Amino acid sequence: MTNKATGTFEVKIVPQTDREIPMLARMTIDKQFHGDLEATTQGQMLSAGTAIPNSAGYVAIERVEGALHGKKGSFVLQHVGIMNRGVPSLTVTVVPDSGTGELEGLLGALTIIREPGKHSYEFGYELPA
Repeated sequence: MTNKATGTFEVKIVPQTDREIPMLARMTIDKQFHGDLEATTQGQMLSAGTAIPNSAGYVAIERVEGALHGKKGSFVLQHVGIMNRGVPSLTVTVVPDSGTGELEGLLGALTIIREPGKHSYEFGYELPA
């Protein structure tokens, strides 16, 4: 990707308890991004645990609204995460054709960096000329 955005974010994840399904969970996600991406998000996450410790999976969709390097609009991120006996794998990708406003045509992938007490991101992206 030709462009790179970096910064930090706060996240609030709230379990939804309206329906109990063994080994599955559903949560809402709300984030506040700071830095090159100044935005808020709202989304939904589904997760599955297993009988093996440190093995699980999740998928999530979140709508991002704000400004990316000053360009205003919105877009949707899709998460696919796997934990295989403690070894994590995560991809967070912009849903094609989800960009609006000045972010129309946005493509990219976001990397989440977790440190104790802090979340940050690196976002490689492209926008049409």
